[in-house]
Amino acid sequence: MYLKSLFLRTLQTIAGLILFSFGVYLMIQANIGVAPWDALNLGLANHLPISYGDASVAVSITIVIVVLCLREPIGIGTVLDAVLVGKSVDLFTSWNLVPARNSVWEGILCMLAGIAIDCAAQKVYMSAGLGGGPRDMMLVGIGKRLRKWNIGTVQWIIYLVVLATGWLLGGPVGLGTLIATFGTGVIMRWVYRMLRFEPRHIRHESLLDVARHLGKKPIQTEL
Repeated sequence: MYLKSLFLRTLQTIAGLILFSFGVYLMIQANIGVAPWDALNLGLANHLPISYGDASVAVSITIVIVVLCLREPIGIGTVLDAVLVGKSVDLFTSWNLVPARNSVWEGILCMLAGIAIDCAAQKVYMSAGLGGGPRDMMLVGIGKRLRKWNIGTVQWIIYLVVLATGWLLGGPVGLGTLIATFGTGVIMRWVYRMLRFEPRHIRHESLLDVARHLGKKPIQTEL
């Protein structure tokens, strides 16, 4: 039973991450600037012979290593997030489903739609309980070591460092960056309220938890 549940929850996580990737794709196609982490990924892609997706995977794997060094648990969802999101964005880009917006107002609407889709997608994959994203886990790990600082302050410092690095590398920074940075929290609260979702109530299983469950021998009964 547990194996079947794990399989279904893994599929749910994958579906949620693919939906999340589409939201990120829309935010990039808005063409008015991108969120801090996307600015870093696109900045790296500008200077290296790699795509946005390759840069995203490289950055995410690096963050997973940092999370492990911080001794924070990671789950199947954490690993899938690291390797799936960036390449899914590349796939959507290759399909050219939504051309880059040329109007600022169209760009704003596209950006807002992308953020809303991302928030709904978080509900899908987080509800599976297989671990948070690498960036969220890193924030938690760093926050635990800087207990005198508010976790929101820690997040802003990470955002500023990432955004500054992305900007220096030539990542697209603009009105969309402000919308993504300051508007995501508001949209997230609205979407979560509409979907009746409370992420703090989700208990996530780490890779170690999964291994322990799978390692349990089934009880043998005599007929």
